[in-house]
Amino acid sequence: MKSRHLARSLAMQTLYSLDFAHRLYDEQNNPVFEQLLGTEVALAGITEEEENQLEADIRYYSAFLIQGTIENLERIDSLISEYSKNRSLDRINMVDRNILRISLFSLLFCADVHPHIVIDEAVKLSQEFSSDRNYKFVNGVLDSYVRKEINDD
Repeated sequence: MKSRHLARSLAMQTLYSLDFAHRLYDEQNNPVFEQLLGTEVALAGITEEEENQLEADIRYYSAFLIQGTIENLERIDSLISEYSKNRSLDRINMVDRNILRISLFSLLFCADVHPHIVIDEAVKLSQEFSSDRNYKFVNGVLDSYVRKEINDD
């Protein structure tokens, strides 16, 4: 679903900005959510009413991903460290680190989203925003987590 992809992209970019500014562990992230909820998202080929509803859906799903990721950041970062094997968290590219964060949040707390969709979306985001080969690393970390932690047929 394109709106979910846009929401994940917006969430990743927001988390990246907070991470870059060293504010992910900051208790005062409320202005970020207020800004996000006021963000306009560029959409084409739909009516104004559909656009308004879709923009609201994207903003709210992004805010859900951001807030949930931040609230569970220690647990999520611990999982990234565990499943990235020979790369410490601070050595992971900042874009990919935040893609992994929202993806692991989704795997942990969004039972309505199939794990393979989460992984596919993470790979797409990495291909879109990161360097050429990093998507393989993102795929490997998430696939290892899913194989070990989620009973998935």
